Amino acid sequence: MVRKWLLAAVLAAAAVFCHSEESLPKGYRNISFGMSVSTVKDELKKDKSFGYRGDRDVSLLPGENRTLIETDTTRTAPDSFLEKCWFQFYEDKLYTITINFRQSKLDHYSIYSSLEKKYGKPSSLSPEKIQWESDDTIMSLERPLVIKYTDKAVLEELRSKVRVEKTNEEKNRQDFLDSL
Repeated sequence: MVRKWLLAAVLAAAAVFCHSEESLPKGYRNISFGMSVSTVKDELKKDKSFGYRGDRDVSLLPGENRTLIETDTTRTAPDSFLEKCWFQFYEDKLYTITINFRQSKLDHYSIYSSLEKKYGKPSSLSPEKIQWESDDTIMSLERPLVIKYTDKAVLEELRSKVRVEKTNEEKNRQDFLDSL
């Protein structure tokens, strides 16, 4: 009987431990994947820590349906923990957020410790990048002090579009170079 209670207690503790870690965020603060450019602009205006200055921070990226918002707190929010941030859109939907943190206020180990406590052990670890991954989100902590949030489905879609067959001319050129 004692064994059954002990086993039940161990299983209950394991279940609590396994479920205590939060799922990866689908964005940062009030900004999340799938938001339109105009919605993200509105959220950036509300949160002064991003240092967003308006449309002058928005540009088009090469390729179709790609937009980038860049913020810089150097002049507009010098007391912010954030430094520069980038918000990338594809077909008017946010899919990547890159946050550079102010190194004079935060350090790599403190951020790593907080993320590991909140989200558990990373899925990959190297000196340059620590990465957590779920079914729909990739979150990485990179050196010197950058966090990237990426919508995994959109990233895979963009990667698949990049994998284009080489033209005959490109194949012929490569064959010629290989024959040298």
